[in-house]
Amino acid sequence: MAPGRSFDAEAVEEALRGLPSIELKGLFRRSSNYTFLAELCDEAGGSPPLLAVYKPAEGESPLWDFPTGGLYRREVAAYEVAKQLGWPRVPPTVVREEAPHGIGAMQMYVVAQPERHYLAAAGEPAHVWIEVALFDVLTNNADRKSGHCLTDGDGLVWVIDHGLTFHVDPKLRTVIWDFAGQPLPPRLRPDLERLADCLSPGGPAAGRLGELLSRRELSVLRRRLHAMLQPGWELPHPTSAWSVPWPPV
Repeated sequence: MAPGRSFDAEAVEEALRGLPSIELKGLFRRSSNYTFLAELCDEAGGSPPLLAVYKPAEGESPLWDFPTGGLYRREVAAYEVAKQLGWPRVPPTVVREEAPHGIGAMQMYVVAQPERHYLAAAGEPAHVWIEVALFDVLTNNADRKSGHCLTDGDGLVWVIDHGLTFHVDPKLRTVIWDFAGQPLPPRLRPDLERLADCLSPGGPAAGRLGELLSRRELSVLRRRLHAMLQPGWELPHPTSAWSVPWPPV
């Protein structure tokens, strides 16, 4: 799908959850977990087909540090956090229960220009990349590769592949270290403060994320967010060679 500069995210979410016919078009061969390109449609022809990326729980490879069978929930949780913040652009992502290989994440497919990714962008647009960097700190992203940053035909940047997020231990691994040592941009503080309100016990985001993350993961997420809002906070520096994922693209 090429959503353009404005689209109805809630309508896309509804389609991802509810379009009854799912045809698997093939596998993404370079993915470490089973990841399918799927076409969703209404058999009655009442709505146009929608291309999506389907990541079933049963296709997840076991990891020593993340619970097996739950990466798809982290994909959805990352989308929910980005939606609350208003940045960065994460394609609409939902839990799909009725699907060919069982429950998993269903995400809107973005038609991207493969040659345009973070390491090929020369740091521009900087205002977008610092949003991605902040988002990765907040979600504790353990796998921000350059190829997870997509540019569509309108030049808009979308970020994908958030299965390795929200761990309770520090796990940040990213290729985006250009902003290390920089403070939180003042323009983004209101968004983080709004998220903090939404994540407070009883808040709307707390309820949704509580269905996707463990109680401890949600608590540590709140802690990271609180730390980012403190005076003098700065984006972290890499601590070792482990701080950069491999391969970087």
